[in-house]
Amino acid sequence: MSNKQRILTAASELLLEKGLEGLSVRAISQRAGLSTIAIYSHFQGKQGVLDELYVEGFALVRDAVLSVADIADPVAAALAGGRNYLTIAHQNEGHYRLIFGETGHSYTPSPEATAAAREAFEALVAAVTRLLPATASQAQRQRAALRLWAVLHGYVSLRHHVIGEVLDYRQWQDMALEAMGRSVEDMVRDGGAEHT
Repeated sequence: MSNKQRILTAASELLLEKGLEGLSVRAISQRAGLSTIAIYSHFQGKQGVLDELYVEGFALVRDAVLSVADIADPVAAALAGGRNYLTIAHQNEGHYRLIFGETGHSYTPSPEATAAAREAFEALVAAVTRLLPATASQAQRQRAALRLWAVLHGYVSLRHHVIGEVLDYRQWQDMALEAMGRSVEDMVRDGGAEHT
């Protein structure tokens, strides 16, 4: 593992254990077994480390969506993308908690980090477009993407909090995919029309 990756792994672990308030250059360097100089030379400090984790986190989300683009059936592709999303959220919990603000509010993403979030959302919108009629507006596509993302994120967020121990990971995943599947079915049946 490169020094850069050791730093990112250490920072991700510390985020899970102590949140943003417990994350410092000194703590990262101690966990990574490197000098603080290494962190400043690779990332110019804590902000750079957080920005890199944020970019990586949203790149993982984007890749979860893009990895199913070759599945011909749009419903099967959506469900496979949802499964990938849940797996990424589970395996990269530190990244996930950072990108969704679950580690504290003292971090403001850089413009590059914010661009990574937009790219992930645009990939999701493009994927969801396959479920909708060709006449769906961009606003309908975006709302449909937000709807599916909200379902998955809701389950991940609940699992991360107080009631996470109620079910094991596999049960959470099954419930989330079932709820997403129902939303996908509704979306396909209704052609992306809004429910009031």
